[in-house]
Amino acid sequence: MERGEDINNEDITVALLSEQLAIKRGYTPEKAKQIKFAAMLHDVGKSLLPHEVLNKPGTLTPAEFEQIKMHTIYGALILSALPGEAAKLAAVTALLHHEWINGQGYWGFNASSLPDFIGIVAICDVYCALIMRRCYKQAWFHEKAIGYIKQKSGIQFCPHVVKDFVSMANEFVNTDFWPPVSICM
Repeated sequence: MERGEDINNEDITVALLSEQLAIKRGYTPEKAKQIKFAAMLHDVGKSLLPHEVLNKPGTLTPAEFEQIKMHTIYGALILSALPGEAAKLAAVTALLHHEWINGQGYWGFNASSLPDFIGIVAICDVYCALIMRRCYKQAWFHEKAIGYIKQKSGIQFCPHVVKDFVSMANEFVNTDFWPPVSICM
C-alpha cells in the first residue's frame, strides 16, 4: 500500500496525529487545525505521479526516486494556488515535509531552520509510513517505529518534537483513539 494505494487513510491519520502533536506542543486550537489541514494535504502532489511508480512493489530506481521526490514540488504548486493562510501553510508543508534536521532530506534544507510545524507533520508522516503495510514492506509494530524515530532524533527530527511525539504516541497507543484510523492491518 501507500506510495499510492492507501494514501487517503494515511493522510487522515497523519492529519489527526499532527493536530494532537501541535496541541501538545502548545499551538492554539486554530493553528492546530491549520496544521491538521496541511497534514491532510501534504502528499497531494502524489496525484501527479505515475501509478506504476507509486505502487511499485520493489526498490525504486534512482530515476523513479527522483520522480517520487517531485511530489513535494507538485504539492506546493497545487496548494500555493489556493487562497488563505491555511493553504499557504499547507503549500510550505507539502514542499518541506521530507527535509531532515541535518540537511539530508530531499532538497537539502536544514530542517532546524524551518518552522516547527514542518517537523510535526514530518514525524507523524514517517510514523504512519512505518506502521502501515506498503506494497514493498510489512507494517512495523508501534515499538519498532518508536525506536526508529528515537534513533533519528537530532538527525532527521528535532529532539524536542521527538520527545513530544513519543510521549503522545505512548499515551494513545492503548486507548480507543489508537490507531486514529484502523489501517494498521
